[in-house]
Amino acid sequence: MPESTVWTARRSTDAYRPTSFNAGGANAHYQRDRARLIHSAAFRSLQSKTQVLGLGESDYYRTRLTHSLEVAQIGSGIVEHLRVEAESDWAQWLPSTSLIESVCLGHDLGHPPFGHGGEVALNYVMRESGGFEGNGQTLRIMTRLGEFSPDCGLDPTRRACLGVLKYPVTYSEVVNYGQNDANPLDLSAWHPPKCVYDTEADVLDWIFEPFTANDRTLFSSIEHHPARHSRTKFKSFDASIMEVADDIAYGVHDLEDAVALGLVSREHLRAFIDSHRDELAETSLLKKVDLYFDRLFSPVPHERKHAISNLVGYLVRHIRVVRNDAFEHPLLAYNIQIDAPASHLLNRLKGYVFEEVIRRPEVQTLRYRGQQSIIQLWDILCANQDSLLPRTVKQQMDVSPYPMRVMCDYMSALTDTSATKLYHRLCSPGMGSIFEPI
Repeated sequence: MPESTVWTARRSTDAYRPTSFNAGGANAHYQRDRARLIHSAAFRSLQSKTQVLGLGESDYYRTRLTHSLEVAQIGSGIVEHLRVEAESDWAQWLPSTSLIESVCLGHDLGHPPFGHGGEVALNYVMRESGGFEGNGQTLRIMTRLGEFSPDCGLDPTRRACLGVLKYPVTYSEVVNYGQNDANPLDLSAWHPPKCVYDTEADVLDWIFEPFTANDRTLFSSIEHHPARHSRTKFKSFDASIMEVADDIAYGVHDLEDAVALGLVSREHLRAFIDSHRDELAETSLLKKVDLYFDRLFSPVPHERKHAISNLVGYLVRHIRVVRNDAFEHPLLAYNIQIDAPASHLLNRLKGYVFEEVIRRPEVQTLRYRGQQSIIQLWDILCANQDSLLPRTVKQQMDVSPYPMRVMCDYMSALTDTSATKLYHRLCSPGMGSIFEPI
């Protein structure tokens, strides 16, 4: 991996530059990125934030924290697989284990309480103040809010920032709600655009500095749509690895949770697979589908775990590097992809989890409740800023040119548990104590 100092550069001043670390060269910088992420308050709070199922339903299934750990493991596994198969033209640009783990561990830092439902609710209340989007909040935490430095957040390296940058455009470039009317009871029209906040436009410019003008223009190009948000088209090499690892964890591990908790039956999943048999016919893992289903739905935990492990391994083995010659810089030209039929299998599993688990009324009702809690909390706190907000938050709002963004930072940092407690403290008689921190 090239050790150009342009990629290990940080935004901080000399007063906050790091001293020596455990390793030499570029990897020392990426080890430091990983260490800062792991020790950050934002990372710890992921243990109490929703992945798919609401916290408190069971101690078994995944939270945002365990999901992030699994994405990091899969990401490092992908890099090791590629390193074995590496060809000379792109091998030197493979991220180190420390770097890809930093990117993967940090990819969900910005997710708010109550999962994507909370994201939509915060975007709704911020609709006139720059919006809210989990990936944009991730970059903001890493480069503004993290506790390592007063102005640069966790002060990560430029390449780590590029790795977590899934959507390299600002909010104002892609937002389009059409003629939607604001209705807090129906938030279906208020999904956020995928973007970086306008407040982090300078960070985006800093990340782009090593690229040519042509690469910058192409990398930040968008697909316009007359009636909905525009979308970006490209990701960096490291971001593509993180995204595939995230997709595998979502499609496979969330399925494992659903099976373990009895939300999915063997018969229903088998019927779903059979309905797509033509598309999945060449999937070697399913050529012994009965044996695989015996293991996946076995009451013996290690049998199910072996089935899940085999599925993850199968998907990783079908990953390869592709090149887009329109880009000049290797970090933009190279991406990874999962080849068919493995990609078909993953897409079908993701779709199955979405339709049969996430869209279940039992899950959606909890999501809706979380959304409404966020909106009510926002309205109450906005109307009573001097008396109900923590003093440090109010002080930051008073001196910030973007006071609503500061309040949104506070709200999005709440966990499912702390948001629920705050809601009950304010709205439920008999709840709360003067000795409970806010």
